[in-house]
Amino acid sequence: MERVDVARDKKLARILREKKTLEVMIRIYCMGSHGNGKSICNDCQELLDYANRRVDNCPLIANKPTCLNCKIHCYETPKRERIRVVMRYAGPRMLSRHPALAIAHLVDGRRKAP
Repeated sequence: MERVDVARDKKLARILREKKTLEVMIRIYCMGSHGNGKSICNDCQELLDYANRRVDNCPLIANKPTCLNCKIHCYETPKRERIRVVMRYAGPRMLSRHPALAIAHLVDGRRKAP
């Protein structure tokens, strides 16, 4: 019974970290590109909501690599391009602003897709 709890907790931790990384990256992008003050704009909030739904439904979440290295592309093409733009902008800025998330994201990027 305890093993199931550990697996479930690991999966939940992975989901929460993935969502936090997405939120931080989209926030960095929005503040740098749209400059709306403290909150993200409606377009970026829509992208974040969409990305969070994709994470919630990801069949590989416990062992998933970054979306770039994933064999299952669950984003619609226009949204995939938008998130690519966000990540290209925010990725280099993550290391100085959120080093722990940036390093975890880099480690996830080394994972092979199951």
